[in-house]
Amino acid sequence: MRKMSNLSIAAVAVLSVISAAPANAKTCYKKAAVGNALTETLAKFQVDAALLQSVSWGAYGTWVTGNGTPGWSFSPRAYKCEGQAIGWQCRGSATLCKLS
Repeated sequence: MRKMSNLSIAAVAVLSVISAAPANAKTCYKKAAVGNALTETLAKFQVDAALLQSVSWGAYGTWVTGNGTPGWSFSPRAYKCEGQAIGWQCRGSATLCKLS
């Protein structure tokens, strides 16, 4: 009986913590991608496109048209680019957060 009471108290404590979380909490994703293209700028564009596609095709579609990433914060990207025999390869990462 005592074990059951302790479990009940623990369950109530966990539920209290979960319900106390702010309603506007963001869900964030740390993502990485690789882009290959003839120019460094295009390789970085491919990285950005892959990062957005990995979390939201809707945000990607809006971003491609030049209208930003509504509903998402798209942190500054970190790139590491190097020239290849033909073109460039860039590896990049960013944190994307869904804004509620």
